[in-house]
Amino acid sequence: MDDQNKNLILATVLSALVLLVWFFLFPPEQRSPDIVEGDTSDGIQDTATGAVAPPTSGGVETAAVPGAVVATPEETRAEAVAATNRVPVDTPRLTGSISLTGGRIDDISLKDYQETIDDDSPIVTLLSPAGGPGAYYALHGWVPGGDLDFDAVPSATTEWSAPEGAELTPETPVTLNWDNGAGLVFRRTISVDEDYMFDVEQSVENTTDAPVRLAPYGLVARHGEPDTVNFFILHEGVVARSDGELIEVDYDDMTDLDQVPAEGGRVQRVEASADGWIGFTDKYWMTTLIPPAGAPFAEIVKYVDSADIYQTETRLPPVEVAPGATVSSESRLFAGAKEWETIRHYQNEEGVAGFVDSIDWGWFYFLTKPIFAALHWLNGVIGNMGVAIILLTLGIKAILFPLAYKSYVSMARMKELQPEMEKLKERAGDDRQKLQQGMMELYKTNKVNPAAGCLPILMQIPIFFSLYKVIFVTIELRHAPFFGPFQDLSAPDPTSLFNLFGLLPWAAPDPGSILALIFIGILPIMLGISMWLQQKLNPAPTDPTQAMIFAWLPWVFMFMLGGFASGLVVYWIGNNTITFLQQYTIMRSHGAKPDLFGNIKSSLGRKKPAAANDAKAPAEK
Repeated sequence: MDDQNKNLILATVLSALVLLVWFFLFPPEQRSPDIVEGDTSDGIQDTATGAVAPPTSGGVETAAVPGAVVATPEETRAEAVAATNRVPVDTPRLTGSISLTGGRIDDISLKDYQETIDDDSPIVTLLSPAGGPGAYYALHGWVPGGDLDFDAVPSATTEWSAPEGAELTPETPVTLNWDNGAGLVFRRTISVDEDYMFDVEQSVENTTDAPVRLAPYGLVARHGEPDTVNFFILHEGVVARSDGELIEVDYDDMTDLDQVPAEGGRVQRVEASADGWIGFTDKYWMTTLIPPAGAPFAEIVKYVDSADIYQTETRLPPVEVAPGATVSSESRLFAGAKEWETIRHYQNEEGVAGFVDSIDWGWFYFLTKPIFAALHWLNGVIGNMGVAIILLTLGIKAILFPLAYKSYVSMARMKELQPEMEKLKERAGDDRQKLQQGMMELYKTNKVNPAAGCLPILMQIPIFFSLYKVIFVTIELRHAPFFGPFQDLSAPDPTSLFNLFGLLPWAAPDPGSILALIFIGILPIMLGISMWLQQKLNPAPTDPTQAMIFAWLPWVFMFMLGGFASGLVVYWIGNNTITFLQQYTIMRSHGAKPDLFGNIKSSLGRKKPAAANDAKAPAEK
């Protein structure tokens, strides 16, 4: 095998693997915050009682917040919900309840989203109470300072009172009350909008004859590491913003944070001077604490290793409450789906700076954002995400058409130079340097750029991966239907050769299984055929090794992309089809007459060799 064939094989293998290699070479950027040194006094709650050790310094600024509730998940979720007194929550998009124990927002489900596409599938549960499996909740409160101790402020186990018959709706806020019996009266007013934003206003009334000093806080806690997609192109874990800087911390990294307080656990602290937010993000859902805009605060990432609790916190500056005075503090909590329009509304209309960046746009955000915006607009106009993907493909091909045109023209000129190239090889013999010099001179004389044909392919790579990112991470593609059996464009093709695409009376293999990778569906087969037809616009290479590699390439891609999201395969089929039409039209406009059927027959061994087919185009010019 000569060097040319070896290089061709190497290039083909690299092309087949580029879909995976690209993400390893250019993973989505994850930025870590700078840790504030010297703040290691965060108390970690006792695993038996849930209490937090008082800070040794006695100052509010360095005190630990009363932490998450420690509870062994021995109950079912329904039993854990029923174990405490509650205030119902009912909005157009949310349902659930607030626990009067701790005043925790810990029972939230999303009315608009089901677990699967089945009609009887339950709706998605976002927040769950302590004591049940997958505990995940938000808690607000006050950190004591000065002579106050932790018994003087509400904790995660405080029993709040609420008006009889209270229900939290967008029209009816709920106010919780607690009197500590020592002169401080705490109130917490919770309101909610018609989407996913809670407003939490905390107040403390001082009826004593001495001033008191406290600092408001909020926290979101998760008991145990949650089930994640665990795919390297997607961030799941802590997502935060601090003074314009996006911060992402994976769950695995939380267990390895640098600061280790004396009480145990691991923490990381970032100071924000003007704006920010912090919380946990899943693939499609998010729970985020949002302090008041313009107010300085601290963001805390914490892992309690003794109880396996992952926690994010916001800590606001301390306030002094004079005798007879009342002081309040307001913050917000987002708990819902990462819908682009909804999150953008909170960013643009309600001042949550940079909130759209909570969606994982990845390294190519300058492509993923406009691609998603165009796809979202097309879907809104058409009402079908599959058709929107096809029209988006058409638009991308139209934008890249000038490059594609130059590429096809360059390929045509290279083909015309093929006879002279063969003569040059004969004259150069084994002298590689002489051959390279002769080729460069030939290109220069005929004004041919051999790299021009690669430019559209290079442009397609980041576009392809950006679209893949959009389809994979955005909730708008989740359960988005196309037609017939394709009712979820974010999932692989549900059809299968195994049951002849539903004609045989047994189910298709489970997605992700070996059989599913072998018995592919309709869309991957259409992808392979479209690549094969595009290849047949030109005769097969005269070299047998090259011809064999090119012949196998469409079918390799067919199986390799068979397990990808069906929306991405729809894009690839549309891209191949439009490329085929473009190339056919350009070749005809330059006097060449592609012999598609002749090339197919030739590849099957039923027609004259490719060399004879190559000679046809000049005679027809």
